[in-house]
Amino acid sequence: MNTTTSDERRGRSTELIDHMLAERRQLLSLLFQITDLGGHELEESDRELFDEFCQVLVDYIAAGHFGLYSRISEGKERRKSVAELAARIYPRIEESTEVALAFNERYDGNKSGDMDFSDIEEQLSTLAEHITSRIELEDQLINEMLQRSLVAEAG
Repeated sequence: MNTTTSDERRGRSTELIDHMLAERRQLLSLLFQITDLGGHELEESDRELFDEFCQVLVDYIAAGHFGLYSRISEGKERRKSVAELAARIYPRIEESTEVALAFNERYDGNKSGDMDFSDIEEQLSTLAEHITSRIELEDQLINEMLQRSLVAEAG
């Protein structure tokens, strides 16, 4: 086996994981901030925060799909246990993606001030549940990927 190629792949996987985790931390921080806003009429500074949240939400979803999961979905993952775990959990991750994108579509970019935020608390709660589930699933996958990388390095 070509160790340089193997080392490069492991390094790239680690970079993708680190990027996704950074997006995740930023997303969770913003989620806590906008949850505190409640359903009242948003002021301009609140709208800016909300817009930032929607952008980071999409960035986080993209970091997973176009980064971490792309190798797996393209069939390029060589570690059988990682590929098998991904196959089992990916449908639930995809469900969280759909919820996140629907939320973004509904709330992002409307600056006219006439957006209906009457059920925002319920929408945020649903989104938070799906993000929590996604994080748990991603962590399983990340742990498997890193564990297999460590085993490969030790071997």
